[in-house]
Order: sequence, then structure tokens, then C-alpha cells
Amino acid sequence: MLAHLDALHAIAGLLVGFLVGLTGVGGGSLMTPVLVLLFGISPTTAVGTDLLFASTTKIAGSLVHGWRASVDWLIVRRLATGSVPAAIMTLLVMSGVGRLPRAASHTMLVILGVMLIVTAVATLFQKQLAILAKRSERRSEDRDHRPKALPTVALGVALGVAVTVSSVGAGAIGVTALLMLYPALRVSRIVGSDIAHAVPLTLVAGFGHWVIGDVNPVLLVNLLIGSIPGVVIGSLLSTRSPDHVLRPLLAVVLLISGYKLLG
Repeated sequence: MLAHLDALHAIAGLLVGFLVGLTGVGGGSLMTPVLVLLFGISPTTAVGTDLLFASTTKIAGSLVHGWRASVDWLIVRRLATGSVPAAIMTLLVMSGVGRLPRAASHTMLVILGVMLIVTAVATLFQKQLAILAKRSERRSEDRDHRPKALPTVALGVALGVAVTVSSVGAGAIGVTALLMLYPALRVSRIVGSDIAHAVPLTLVAGFGHWVIGDVNPVLLVNLLIGSIPGVVIGSLLSTRSPDHVLRPLLAVVLLISGYKLLG
């Protein structure tokens, strides 16, 4: 087993895990392009491996956030109600249609590139979107969770499809949308809820990709060796996250990755 250990993969897992715990962003948004662009992993294998990487990493992160009472389990249930069935249906379509190797790789790269650019914009303007949502909520004087059940389930459906196809979206897009839907909640609670929701979604999607044959087990283990301690440290520091520095930096990295994947 020691012969298969790869320090570079473990370091990549550590850095991405730290970002996931700190901000809820970075699982698919960073790990998949890192695997494709830096390590030369095929897009389909990168997506499948990253999904199981994200599920295991976020289990550790959600345990820390749960311990700190920074998870809204009602929101998690609503998201999962939409995302898990959507992920299963997407997997059935993917396995039924089959794939042509070259066409599938090109399509996956295009999808990843577009998702990364959308995620970068969402990350960059996350706070501004949250402020607008808070103002809108004050005008309507609506602070009840109940009217937001349907939009939250619909968000789950969209994330289920996007994450299953590209592994991107559960973090930055999910957190941004939740900030708009629930602006009265603390950001750390939004991050914790998003991380907790990503566990069942990425687990189902990742297992489906495993069945299809798009997971590299050795690569997965190497990534997890670094990511688990990284996500624990990041989750513990999440309440002190320097958003004004971290988010623009992350957005730039995502934009560059998206551009390179589309190029």
C-alpha cells in the first residue's frame, strides 16, 4: 500500500479539504480541475473520484459543524429531498445512454468549464447577493422557513443534476443560493448546512460513478489522507474565515480553471 502513496495527491487533498471546511466551497470546484489540469486524470474519472472524495471529506466537516451546532437540519432535509432523487435519475440516464470516450471527455470538459465560471461569479458576489436578499426579506417581513420549502427542494434538484454530471456546484452555488433563501441565518450555519447536505448527495452520486467504473480507488485514498485533517482544521476555523481575502482569491482560481478547461 505504501508503494501507492502519493505526497502530491495528499497535499492537494489537504489544501482542498481545508477550503471545504472553511467556506463550504472547493470540493468539486477545485479538486476536479486540479485532477484534470495538474495530474492529467481523465474528466470522467476525475468527476467520479472527486464525488467520493467530497462525500468522505464532508462527513468529517459535517461532524465538526454538527458538534458546533452550525447545521440547520431542516434545510439539509429539504435539499436532500430534491437532490438525492435527482442524482439517482441522472445516474440512470448516464448509465443507460452509455458514453463514447472522446465525445464524453469533451462534453465533460465543457460542462466543468461552464460550471466553474458560474461558480466563480457566484463566489465573488456572494456577500452582495446575500445583502440584497436580506433587504428583500425585510421589506416582505417574512422570516418564516415554511414559504421557502419549495424553492429549497427545487435548489436541491438543480444541485443533484449538476453535481452528478460535473461534481461542481454543491459548495459555492449551494451556499450562495442558501444565503439568498435564508439571509437571516449566520454564514457559518449556512456553510455547515451546505456541507452536511453534500454528504448524502455526493455519496449517492459517487457510488453511482463507482458502479459505472469512473472511480480510481488508489487516487481516492491518497486524496483523503490529506483532506480529512484539512477539512477538520478548516471547519474549526470557519467562524473566523477571512472572507474579504479568501473569496476573491478562490473566484480567481475558479475563473482560471474554467477558462483552461474551455480552452
